[in-house]
Amino acid sequence: MASFLDRLDAEARALLLAVARPVACEQGARLVRHGEAARGAYVLREGAAEAVVTLPGGEKLTVARLEAGGVFGEMALVERGTCTATVSATAKIDGWFIERDDFRSLVAQRVPAALRVQHAVTLALAEKVRQLNARVLEVPTPEDKPVSAADRGSDPLAGAKRSKQASFDFKSFLPHLPLFEGLDRADIDELVAASSLLELPSGHAVFRAGHTGAAVFVVVRGAVEIHGRHERRSRRISVRGPGQLLGYMSALEKRPHAADAVVREHALLLEIPRATFEKIYFAATPLASKLHRFIEKSLLMSLAESNRHLARLISQARLRGADKEGNELEKAVGGQIIAAAMDG
Repeated sequence: MASFLDRLDAEARALLLAVARPVACEQGARLVRHGEAARGAYVLREGAAEAVVTLPGGEKLTVARLEAGGVFGEMALVERGTCTATVSATAKIDGWFIERDDFRSLVAQRVPAALRVQHAVTLALAEKVRQLNARVLEVPTPEDKPVSAADRGSDPLAGAKRSKQASFDFKSFLPHLPLFEGLDRADIDELVAASSLLELPSGHAVFRAGHTGAAVFVVVRGAVEIHGRHERRSRRISVRGPGQLLGYMSALEKRPHAADAVVREHALLLEIPRATFEKIYFAATPLASKLHRFIEKSLLMSLAESNRHLARLISQARLRGADKEGNELEKAVGGQIIAAAMDG
């Protein structure tokens, strides 16, 4: 997996470091403390650090280890919050600190290099979502369902009918949906013109885990469930309703889908081909900036959902009186709740 710095080309790296403040500290020094206001992100050029939380009962638990080229606190670049872990240097550190306001000013420039910096932050968040969901799915629950051979088949949309017209006038209420809020009519028209319409019944799959994403989808009406997979088990991890994006992580990371998407109730979707989506996403336009911002917030929402799932698993173990199981679960995944939210 590429480090944060490896994802930046020379121009993008120079642009980011132009607003960064050099940071150097000795082994054992504390970079951030639990409960402090999160002000921005740290990028490590050399050295290493670890994030530690205190579990109920006072036990210390290391929830993340950070190495050269890595970044932490990137969620603070998206939204204000508090530090939920204490981060200390485990080796002499040489790096940079990026203030949130400086970062927001940088990406507001809408130059291609600034968009690539913002994209690197988005990929770092997306990787956290994938890792956290994988940890959630490692723990079996009664909600799990077996994955059949049929669920691993070909593209579920291979025979789906695409259209430019829907069975109702959907354009009139698009401005009221989350993705389209704040977009002007020209931006909305651009997204609609780039899309095909899919009307799918309940139970119809939109994409399958393991398949390469060919498109990004916007839910216009209805709802779509996201089902995570672990080996031969599947579990619902979220529901996406009107105005939400589907499949964007696969498109941005250029990786196969990590989950299944299945229509929960009769849905109308906008289908944007991946190449078209990338062209819009990487353009130096106000629409691209708004799309970046929406995706960042969507990733934070996904992290919060996964955190709630993990917390529920721990609570259920405690309620069953399985103290040993609860302790092991807290050590195995409880810390990931903190790590995912660190500095954000």
